[in-house]
Amino acid sequence: MKKNIGIFSIIAITAIVLLVYLFLCLGAYLYPTKYLSTIEKYSTMYNVDKVVVASVINVESRFNKDAVSPKGAKGLMQLTDKTAIWLCEILGEEYGEEKMFEEEFNIKLGVYYLSYLINKFENLNTALASYNAGEGVVRGWLVSQTYSQDGVTISKIPYKETDNYVKKVNKNIKVYSKKFK
Repeated sequence: MKKNIGIFSIIAITAIVLLVYLFLCLGAYLYPTKYLSTIEKYSTMYNVDKVVVASVINVESRFNKDAVSPKGAKGLMQLTDKTAIWLCEILGEEYGEEKMFEEEFNIKLGVYYLSYLINKFENLNTALASYNAGEGVVRGWLVSQTYSQDGVTISKIPYKETDNYVKKVNKNIKVYSKKFK
């Protein structure tokens, strides 16, 4: 009887250790923290919480610097060429399509753009919706009493993709807030 209890204890402890290990591996896979020094650099420079930046990158590209969306958005932060060219003009950067896949360049432009949207809309969810759907589209939602009661905050996001996007980023924010403590 004692021998069976000892074997059961070893199996139970081994199973627990294995489950913890798998949980940690899954967490590292689902919520990676690559490019953290670059994220911190531009988060500080443009006054955007690094948790928000990491969350956006995770939802946009899963930290794949070579990602290209069906709509042609490129890199870690999934910027379109049109948006990137506009941001380069503002920042005095030279645009190059190949540069869109460089971590430093893409994160710099993406964090600046997030900062611009957060400052413009003064509401994170509205800024996130704009990052996904486009600034002009979101401005249209804000003037519609169907989607905004105060003209500042979106009360209902009519695009299912954008609504899901904002929810995913917010879920990531909760996880990354704990990871970056």
